[in-house]
Amino acid sequence: MFENVLGQSACDQLVLDIRAGSLAPAMLFSGPPSSGKGTAALELGRVISCEASSAAWDCACSACARHRFLISPDLLCLGNRPFCAEISASAGALLRDRSSASRILFIRSVRKLLTRFNPVLWEDEPKAGKIFPLVNSLEEDLDEVERSSIGQGSIGPNATEQSSAEKLIGGITKTAFKLESEGMSDTIHISQLRKAAWWSRLAPMGRGKLLIIENADRIQEEGRNSLLKLLEEPPPRVYLTLTTPRPGSLSATILSRLRVYRFGGRSAAVEEDVIRRVFRDTVKGIGIGTYLDSFLPVSADTLEAAAAFFAASAAYKAVLLSKKRSCPPPEEAVLLGKFCAPRAEAAGFGRPREDSLKVVELVLEKAEKFEIRSLFSRFIARLLEQVSTSLRQEHSPDNGVPGNDAPTLPSPAYYELWKQCSGKAETAVGVYNLRPAQALEKLFYDLAGGMAEL
Repeated sequence: MFENVLGQSACDQLVLDIRAGSLAPAMLFSGPPSSGKGTAALELGRVISCEASSAAWDCACSACARHRFLISPDLLCLGNRPFCAEISASAGALLRDRSSASRILFIRSVRKLLTRFNPVLWEDEPKAGKIFPLVNSLEEDLDEVERSSIGQGSIGPNATEQSSAEKLIGGITKTAFKLESEGMSDTIHISQLRKAAWWSRLAPMGRGKLLIIENADRIQEEGRNSLLKLLEEPPPRVYLTLTTPRPGSLSATILSRLRVYRFGGRSAAVEEDVIRRVFRDTVKGIGIGTYLDSFLPVSADTLEAAAAFFAASAAYKAVLLSKKRSCPPPEEAVLLGKFCAPRAEAAGFGRPREDSLKVVELVLEKAEKFEIRSLFSRFIARLLEQVSTSLRQEHSPDNGVPGNDAPTLPSPAYYELWKQCSGKAETAVGVYNLRPAQALEKLFYDLAGGMAEL
């Protein structure tokens, strides 16, 4: 059991607890992104359902077969994550390596997304009519992958078969991108938590059921009471697993009801081994997260440069607004502009602009219009990084600023402005489906005006 999670001692403890019959009804898997938390949670579902005693990965029982392909009725998953990067990486692995293991990897990567569209969670949802044609299309295409020769050894020199495989896998990837963009929310709604609680109280089809809530720190405030009630009254033969990179974001009352398993960062050698063994690829010097990001249509470097351009332009606008009011330019905005502008120019974005429409238009162009919604969250995260890093750089002793013996953070009011405005923009896109262009234009004016008034 847990053979598919490499380099994590947390899994060793899980095995000990399972064999001792002391597995807690509610658990928290905490650790950085791409540390194996989600894979371990899915594997836990297979283990508790296994009809054999060993629960080996290649167990031939029907429960394990359903869990390997993530079609078990005793598994329910909530929460967002960047699915499409893993789907693209798995697609590349299958096209490079026609083995059964690569075929299962690709199917599982798509079904990790599809598990979020269980009809139980989407009953009476307004968007269901728009979303489920995409879900059904993906299921049909995955069935074709299972029936085809893909994953049964090398296809050989037949160019027609090669082209057909690439077309099928490419079509699945494209549809998955669309489903993630249009169907996933960045937060976990109370309505889905209530439906998950109802599902949890139904008798399992097999030995046990597992409810997984990934990135549980994104549960909306009103949904935490529903979660707490489920934790206080766990149904029999039902296990609950939460994952998060930020356990401190969960309330103390919720944390007190969870047994914590900590997934640490893995060494560079282990990360390279995971990429080699899982994705059938050989890379040096990068971790799993960076490797997966490389399959997104917009690179991390481009997003960082776009964020630098946006931040520098907002700072420039703030300085101009201050001059119009005959006020001295805000120091933080000046420092931010000095830090970000050269980085944006070096990446080909040009000099900062005061015209919000031009700024947003260029960012959207470089970021492929944020058609994959997870890219917008990544852009916002890099925007906040620009703020804190700029002040650390400018106030460091190396820059000759007197009276500073160590790097400092931005002033609380300044950073809070960026944090609040950026959070609202992310919520507007991820939760309320506002177009990224509208959210960015409002963010630009909120930041520029806010910095000018500080």
